[in-house]
Amino acid sequence: MRTKRSLLAILVVTFLLASFPALSRAQTEAWQIDPAHSAATFSVRHLMISTVRGEFGKMSGVVNLDEKDISKSSVEVTIDTTTINTRVPRRDDDLKSANFLDVANHPTMTFKSKQIVVAGEGRWKMTGDLTIRGVTKEVTFDVEGPSPPVNMGRAIVRGASATTRINRKDFGVAWNRTLETGTVVVGDEVTIAVDLEFRKQPPAPAAAPSSK
Repeated sequence: MRTKRSLLAILVVTFLLASFPALSRAQTEAWQIDPAHSAATFSVRHLMISTVRGEFGKMSGVVNLDEKDISKSSVEVTIDTTTINTRVPRRDDDLKSANFLDVANHPTMTFKSKQIVVAGEGRWKMTGDLTIRGVTKEVTFDVEGPSPPVNMGRAIVRGASATTRINRKDFGVAWNRTLETGTVVVGDEVTIAVDLEFRKQPPAPAAAPSSK
């Protein structure tokens, strides 16, 4: 009798999951990254005595946010590498060349999260696949956020920030030159910082009750 009841319970659960797929996955909502209010920046040592900073002018992506359990959320970001800007055009041209990002063949870099775990109040460790110059490596970002939602009328807005450090040589960005003093021109470690503002449409207002 117990065996029959157990079998019946399994069949019922299977039927419910098949009939209502939302029951079997996290309740996430898609928030679109706002490129006008988001930024992707980087910094790297120059001659081992100073730090050069730059940014990328264009990005896009989506944050699939689970309000009840952030760990079930996910993030996908695409950055346009052709928009790199270090405020020195000649240096930017070199960074776009095959010596570094090779933007002619790899015009974007991407990140797709695979796991998010809590690291403290409002802080998270987000691990995922970072692809630069066609090479994909797993990296972990330190994340702060998301901020509480702000209703702007036309959209509900939130924000978050994330940082990580990578070795550029892991992604095939290996060019360097050693000076007579033994100092290298460009450091290997690169710090990446991403500040995101993401938004979704507010819920439609309830329809006015009919006068009939």
